[in-house]
Amino acid sequence: MKAMVLNKFGGTDSFELQEVVVPEASTGELLVRVLATAINPLDYQIRRGDYPAYVPLPAVIGHDVSGVVEKVGPGVADFAVGDEVFYTPQIFGPKGGSYAQYNVVPEALVTSKPANLTHEEAASTTLVGGTAWEALVTRARLHPAESVLIHGGAGGVGSIAVQLAKAMGATVYTTCRNRDLAFVRELGADHAIDFTSQDYIAEIAGLTEKKGVNLVFDTIGGMTLSQSPHVLSDAGRIVSIVDLATPQNLVAAWGVNAEYHFVFTRQNRGKLLALKTLLESGRVRPIIGARFSLHQIPQAHAVLERGEVDGKPLHGKVVISVA
Repeated sequence: MKAMVLNKFGGTDSFELQEVVVPEASTGELLVRVLATAINPLDYQIRRGDYPAYVPLPAVIGHDVSGVVEKVGPGVADFAVGDEVFYTPQIFGPKGGSYAQYNVVPEALVTSKPANLTHEEAASTTLVGGTAWEALVTRARLHPAESVLIHGGAGGVGSIAVQLAKAMGATVYTTCRNRDLAFVRELGADHAIDFTSQDYIAEIAGLTEKKGVNLVFDTIGGMTLSQSPHVLSDAGRIVSIVDLATPQNLVAAWGVNAEYHFVFTRQNRGKLLALKTLLESGRVRPIIGARFSLHQIPQAHAVLERGEVDGKPLHGKVVISVA
C-alpha cells in the first residue's frame, strides 16, 4: 500500500511517499481501507519532534479515518466487510496512523459513518469532534443555559466546539480575528470578539454585567490560559487542550475558585456515537477549509501551520483524499 512515511523530525520535507506492507488485523481489530483523513495540529507537532519518545521512526502518523472495512479479525462482532466507518486511530498506538491506504484499528474505537456525510466530511470531524465532546461534555459538564467562552472559535476544534456548545443550549462567546467574525457567528456564536483589537476580558465583563462565564474552553494556551480566570464566574471551569512546555501562571484562578481540566483526548466509540447523532441531525456540520491528496500531505501541513490557503483565512479542517 502507499503511505506517507515520516522518516525524520523537522519540516514538511520530513515525509516521503512509500510502498509499505499492508498491516494485519488481529483479534478484535478491523482492517479499514482509508478513503479520507485530515490534518491536525497534533500531526505537525509530531512531525517537528515534540513527542519523539512516543513516535519511533520511521512512522505513519495521522489521526482521522473515514473509510470502508476491508477485513475483520477474529472476535469482531459489530462490523462486517463493506461497512462504512469513521474513527480516530489509537494515538501513539503501535499499528500506525491514517496517512496510508489502509489502517488497522481496535473495533472498540470504530463507529458507522454518518450516512449524510461524504468520507472527506466524516474524516474532518473525528479527532476535533471527539476533543470538543471530551472537553465540553465529559470534563466540563456544560449544562443548558450556562455560558462558555471558546478561545479560537474559527479553528478546527473551535469551530466544532462553537456548534456543539450551541446545540447543548449554552450561550456562546468566542474569540477570533476580525477576518473570522462573520464565520463564527454563522456557526452559532452569540458573541464574537476580535482579540486583536478588543480586550476580551473587558468585553466579557460588559456583556455579562461583570458576572463572567461559567466555562472557558482554551485552544490557545500561554497568556490566554493564564488570563482566562478573569472572565470566569465564581466556581467556574476552565478546560484546556494545549500542551505547552512553558510554565503558565494560574494564580488568578484562586480568586474565583476555578476548576481546571487539561485534556488529551481519549478515543472511544461513545463520543463518536453522540457526535454522529448531531452530525446526522444537522446540529453540527463539518467545516472543510482545504482539500489535498495523499501525496500532497507536506503542502497540507504547511497550510495548516500558516492558517491560510491561497491567501485567504483557513476555516475549519484540512482534509486528505486517500482514494
